[in-house]
Amino acid sequence: MMNSPQQPLAADEISLKNWINSFGNMRRHLFARWKIIGFAMLTGGIIGLAYTSFRKPTYKAVCTFVLEDNGKSGNSGLGQYSALASIVGIDVNGGSGLFQGDNIIELYKSRSMIERTLLSPAIFKGRQQLLIDRYIQMNKLDLAWADSPKMKGISFAIPKKDFKVEQDSIISAIVENLNKNYLTVSKPDKKLTIVSVQVKAPDPLFAKAFTETIVNNVNTFYIQTKTKGMVQNLVLLQKQADSVRRALNASISGTAAALDIYPNANPIMQSLRVPSQKRQVDVQAASAIYSEVVKNLEIAKGSLMRETPLIQVIDEPVLPLPNDRIGRLKGILTGMGIALLVATISILIMRSYHKIME
Repeated sequence: MMNSPQQPLAADEISLKNWINSFGNMRRHLFARWKIIGFAMLTGGIIGLAYTSFRKPTYKAVCTFVLEDNGKSGNSGLGQYSALASIVGIDVNGGSGLFQGDNIIELYKSRSMIERTLLSPAIFKGRQQLLIDRYIQMNKLDLAWADSPKMKGISFAIPKKDFKVEQDSIISAIVENLNKNYLTVSKPDKKLTIVSVQVKAPDPLFAKAFTETIVNNVNTFYIQTKTKGMVQNLVLLQKQADSVRRALNASISGTAAALDIYPNANPIMQSLRVPSQKRQVDVQAASAIYSEVVKNLEIAKGSLMRETPLIQVIDEPVLPLPNDRIGRLKGILTGMGIALLVATISILIMRSYHKIME
């Protein structure tokens, strides 16, 4: 009985068989060079250990707060008083929306706010020090400036108006570096009004102090600017109320003085009553004006309270700060893993190159 001819192997079966054979050859090739791979892993482990031992960790200080802008609510309840207040030039309709949306985030990144923060003092281990001096010490800039006559001994503990070009250039460079590598301001959820201010630095005390100071500076500036117009209106109204009150008191005193001149005036002599009657008219007019001014003053106070943004800190940075320190064991294992991968790829590339050249 004749045997049937052998069926040819399918293309996919041939490809799979070749792939398995190639994989086996590569594995044997790698095992044959175990000394090279072992040396590479040992070197990688040593490098990983050295990296974790000498690398300075970065500490992260985070402050989160909620911003409730009361000015966004309607002022319909003040509509009936707006015309009355406009008589004396008072605006009770709120701010102009100068800081709407995410403008407060950009305010944190502005040079003026960062510069104000850098020039603010803070307490470090019981000793007061400017934040900019702490930054210079943290980055060892004072050592780098030791050989420069212009930069050596430079001080920022002088009035801002007395700064020279060197001081301004240093602040500009520091502000740019802080914005690029240290300071991050964001809204974790775009639908919420929670703002997160994060500072990363190799000095945990600087990170904590800078975060707290810039949050206080920016939020204070935000509130003052947001309500500046209404505060000015309130001050103007208070001055007007005091002025009208003094005029009213003077009119009352004048009325009493006019009556004292003729305490028992003859009722027939009407001309004797004219001075006191004039004073009484002045008292009535001053009383009416004072009543309206006081009403406007109370309206302005209520409007200022409604328009003042509420900023409530949720979380503050607390020592010890979280850091990105890598353990020695993790550093060794990571270094060995990277070295193993690099050595394996390099050996396989060299093997492929030699096969091609053959």
